[in-house]
Parts: sequence; structure tokens; C-alpha cells
Amino acid sequence: MKSAYELAMERLNKSQPMAKLNERQKAEIAEIDSKYAAKIAEREILLKDRISEAAQAGDFDKQQELEVELARERKALQTEWEEKKERVHGRK
Repeated sequence: MKSAYELAMERLNKSQPMAKLNERQKAEIAEIDSKYAAKIAEREILLKDRISEAAQAGDFDKQQELEVELARERKALQTEWEEKKERVHGRK
């Protein structure tokens, strides 16, 4: 039995078949992946340190605010990451 993810990917491939990537495109995507993985890791380290400091200080409102900020920034970077990869694929 196929998972929901596998079924969704099959539907996506039917409507927008995956194009074969040339070496230049593969290199660009690898560079984009590396760059955005580093950006996300950097923001996570910084904000997790601040979250930890707020928790130790007992400032739970600040802790929650920073956790929301981390989630928002991670989502924004992941969206930007996917958009750049889509441009390389030629879908956007």
C-alpha cells in the first residue's frame, strides 16, 4: 500500500513531470541546498540559545515569542529554498 506522500508525488508527476537535470542544474541545486541548510542551522542555533536563556530566566512569554519566531523564520527560509530550486528546475 502506498503512503499519502507517494500518491501525491505520483499525481504531481502526472501533472508536472520531473525534468531531467543537467550537470549545471544539479550543481546549482546542490549549492542552493547547502546555502539554505546553513542559513536555517544558523538561525536555529541563534534562536535556540536565546530561547534557552529566556527559559533559564523564567521569561516564558519571551521564550514562547522566540519559538514562534523560529518557526516563522524556518518556514520562510524553506519556502524561499524551494522557490529557488523550482526556478532551477524550470517550473516557475
